[in-house]
Amino acid sequence: MGILAWIIFGALAGGVAGLIAGSKRSGCLYNIVIGVVGAFLGGLIMQFITGEPFSFGFDWRSFLVAVVGAIILLVATGATKRK
Repeated sequence: MGILAWIIFGALAGGVAGLIAGSKRSGCLYNIVIGVVGAFLGGLIMQFITGEPFSFGFDWRSFLVAVVGAIILLVATGATKRK
């Protein structure tokens, strides 16, 4: 996947994760960073759970893994709204 695809993928995954988790912050660059790091984290978790190497392609499975990883990252760092 090229760098532009990673940026778009990260922005989408980070934005969706921020909406679901109720992130305090928003912004394009923040969403990109959260999405890309979340994709990496989600891929590592999936690789640990399944024991199979995870390939990052632009498909729904990868998007779901990236969103879940980004949500975990937001919750772990405390970047979500407290009720």
